[in-house]
Amino acid sequence: MYKIAILTMIVLFFIGCNSQKDIVGKTGMFQSVNKEEAILLQDGADKHFCPRCGMDLIKYFKTSHSATYSGKTYQYCSLHCLEDHLGDGIELKNPMVVDVGSLKFIDAIKAYYVVGSRVRGTMSKISKYAFLNKEEAEKFQAENGGEIMDFYKALDITKQDFKYNK
Repeated sequence: MYKIAILTMIVLFFIGCNSQKDIVGKTGMFQSVNKEEAILLQDGADKHFCPRCGMDLIKYFKTSHSATYSGKTYQYCSLHCLEDHLGDGIELKNPMVVDVGSLKFIDAIKAYYVVGSRVRGTMSKISKYAFLNKEEAEKFQAENGGEIMDFYKALDITKQDFKYNK
């Protein structure tokens, strides 16, 4: 009887650990996709990694952003890393973001960002997920919370991610 009780507790523990299945992707994290689903825009041996922080772009694909600088395309794991590159005083052109619905890159300026949802973010405690159309953003927001905003407002919030009181 004791063994059955212990086994039942272990099974219930693992069921509880998987209770957010509706929020996570096929690979265990909402941000992740299968390798075949990811679009990598960079070239070279390190094309799978964010040029700012080194994080795996497939693992954090749904928060991927890209931009060009001096004719070279950079792909970032998050809006935070794109903003970090902007912080170097350079002017990035053609900002793009992954649309969570289609997993394709879209114009970041035209995207609807859901900021601060219950779904874990990348490189920030405040999540930021982008959508091509407002209806998809509203559906995600209804299920997960957060606020819908444009690229510039999401970028302003991102700039506050790592500011410390001095």
